[in-house]
Amino acid sequence: MTRTSTRGHGDDDYDDDAPWTTERLSEHGVTLHIVNMLAHGSLRSPIDVKQLALQVRNADYTPRGFNALVIRFQTPKASLLVYRSGKFLIVGSKSEADTHQALDKFRSILKKLSYPSDLSKFTIANVVGSADLGFKVRLEGLAREHSRFCTYEPELFPGLIYRVVKPKCTLLVFVSGKIIITGYKTREEGEDVLCKMFPVLLQYRIRMESFDSDESDDSDGVL
Repeated sequence: MTRTSTRGHGDDDYDDDAPWTTERLSEHGVTLHIVNMLAHGSLRSPIDVKQLALQVRNADYTPRGFNALVIRFQTPKASLLVYRSGKFLIVGSKSEADTHQALDKFRSILKKLSYPSDLSKFTIANVVGSADLGFKVRLEGLAREHSRFCTYEPELFPGLIYRVVKPKCTLLVFVSGKIIITGYKTREEGEDVLCKMFPVLLQYRIRMESFDSDESDDSDGVL
């Protein structure tokens, strides 16, 4: 009887020369999930965050501990940190649309309270995503043969750090096949990295019959 993977595809499905696209990865159950987005921007003028904190619901301002006003949005799920200088961060959103929705809500609040809301700049600076490759990865072989790009110190951290040059980003790869990608700026960039790196990692796939149970994986403690 032919053994198949838990995702409904046999091992031979990995071995043809067809390019790895987002669609093909999806057929194998490999999908990029956005975990967090970080965006930053700046208002054109300073803002009285102490006064703003008194006027906004779901806001927290404790200048002795942290000199930014924190506004927590429920929809979309995101937090905004704004400083007296007018600079601000948006964290915790899981899509570009949610990030821009949080920005629009912030500017709407400022307008309603008669604060300046014009922006001098705004950009999504970092996206963090995760994926499950669907197979276990032999990290020692990957680190040895890609040493120019890798850092692997299992006694300090269970994951392998792989630095991708273009687009510039970083992968954390765990023996379980779970990966975290950080440093890219759009979903499209993240998916391009996943398509680019999947065939590289596939070369170090551990087939079930040869899996070494001594290799440990603590990735659940990281995600």
